[in-house]
Amino acid sequence: MLNPPKRANIGCGRTPTEGWVNFDNSLSVRLAPSRLLLATLQHLCLAGKDSIQFAKTARAKGIRWANACNKIPVPDESLEVVYSSHLLEHLDPHDTKRFLREIYRSLVPGGIIRLAVPDLKRRIDSYIHSGDADAFMRSLNMRGYNTRDLRDKLRLLFLGDRDHRWMYDAASLKELLAQFQFGDAREMSPGETTIPDSGPLDLWEREQESIYVEARKR
Repeated sequence: MLNPPKRANIGCGRTPTEGWVNFDNSLSVRLAPSRLLLATLQHLCLAGKDSIQFAKTARAKGIRWANACNKIPVPDESLEVVYSSHLLEHLDPHDTKRFLREIYRSLVPGGIIRLAVPDLKRRIDSYIHSGDADAFMRSLNMRGYNTRDLRDKLRLLFLGDRDHRWMYDAASLKELLAQFQFGDAREMSPGETTIPDSGPLDLWEREQESIYVEARKR
């Protein structure tokens, strides 16, 4: 049982929110208790220094492993706020549906979802201004290559695929939330929120590249 906190940061990465329950699906988090296994993966060049450091952070900060597309490990209607930053773009449409249904299940009626994602419109505007198609494609962070050797395939297996699968602007993200019965969806400026007493939550996280949208469970 989650009692308290009643606020969750899902896909927190290396920036968990103090006083909230923090989840991430990184293998570094899942293997964080097994220091020997992590050291072996590092020796085989399957885990870099960043992954090892992330595992240390997960142990120190109490980050919990979860695949939120399958199950957010909290009871039904137990969370008042769910925040997720730069996770949604890594999901294909099928997994996005599963993820949003899990968030809806976990929130109390009237509970708030806050999403931060890379701003597709900003990237398109930059392309129109520069005319640099290659820079535009790189900015999308889509995987533009196939894994060809065994080491790349093993690294993908152990560390997961961190490339983007879908992109959003504010309008499409609000429409997506409406499809899953979230109401009152609105775009927020950096630092703006409807979350009461947001406390340590970073309302400016990655503001140079992000849009922020909040909605409520009906």
